Amino acid sequence: MKDIERLLRLFADAHGVSGHEGAVASLLVAELEPLVDEVSTDAMGNVVGTKTGPGPSIMIAAHMDEIGFMVKYIDESGFLRFVPLGGWFDQMVLGQRVLVHGTKGALTGVIGAKPPHIMDDEERKKIVKIKEMFIDIGAIDADDAAALGVEIGSPVTLDRTMATLANGFVTGKSFDNRAGVVMMIAAMQRLKGKKCKATVHAVGTVQEEVGLKGARTSAFSLDPDAAIIADVTVPGDHPGVTKEQRHVMTGKGPVLTVVDSDGRGVIVPKKILNWLRESADSAKIPYQLDVGSGGTTDATAIHLTKKGVPSGVVSIATRYIHAPIEVLSLKDIDQGADLLVQALLSAHKHL
Repeated sequence: MKDIERLLRLFADAHGVSGHEGAVASLLVAELEPLVDEVSTDAMGNVVGTKTGPGPSIMIAAHMDEIGFMVKYIDESGFLRFVPLGGWFDQMVLGQRVLVHGTKGALTGVIGAKPPHIMDDEERKKIVKIKEMFIDIGAIDADDAAALGVEIGSPVTLDRTMATLANGFVTGKSFDNRAGVVMMIAAMQRLKGKKCKATVHAVGTVQEEVGLKGARTSAFSLDPDAAIIADVTVPGDHPGVTKEQRHVMTGKGPVLTVVDSDGRGVIVPKKILNWLRESADSAKIPYQLDVGSGGTTDATAIHLTKKGVPSGVVSIATRYIHAPIEVLSLKDIDQGADLLVQALLSAHKHL
């Protein structure tokens, strides 16, 4: 569990919005190199670590990008207007401290807006929209901001680091989807030295949060026999959510998708779901089944690649996804990695 925590801290504290995953990719390459036969980075920026075996080809996919922002305009006073990259709930954004990744390095900034003290009653009742916010980096004017290295298109990430909560829970930014990346790495670590008949492609995909783009291109290139996506999902074990809405819980084991996004995303083939369930049962790993009505994963793109790639999803239940303070249980990642290992070792019997 200590190594799971170390890896999650390393990857979650790294910065990499969609299209700018380079720092995370470098970390993944370093972790995969001792574990696989070959590591490569494709034209899109996907990282592919391949461990070759005589059996079926399995793609494990975990997206590396996190949601963030991008500078759209620098006003004459040096304040930065920005747009979201990925899905944001506007209420989560105001008042955050951020890092603006300019040409001369990262600059600390804060997200501000018109203060409530001078709002009228009607204004106070409304949610402040992202388009009304700005980033203050302390620049004197637009020329000063440019001299500091900020330009149109500079990516922006949250200035947050992982912290420990009670009972094996942790909080931080970008657990969506650095938790999936860590689960994939841990599985490859545990697979090392074992006789695995499958060829395993451990893939860190890019630009998932803005259209599942890296998953589509990497799956096309690899053309695997099956895929397992390592990601996170929304639980319902906190106030404001009913069991009918979300019954999966943090700390109760990895989550296996049956259907997501009301079937508009992926409908997991029965043979893939049975393979994952039997893998969990054989190792006495607890798991939860999920039929989701909102959100999707790289599986949506991968399963429709070429002639079709049968795909399953192993997720970590994570509270407050797409927020600066995501919360998960380290135990779930640990058990999810064990499940992936069992599935890979038995893949030749199921595919």
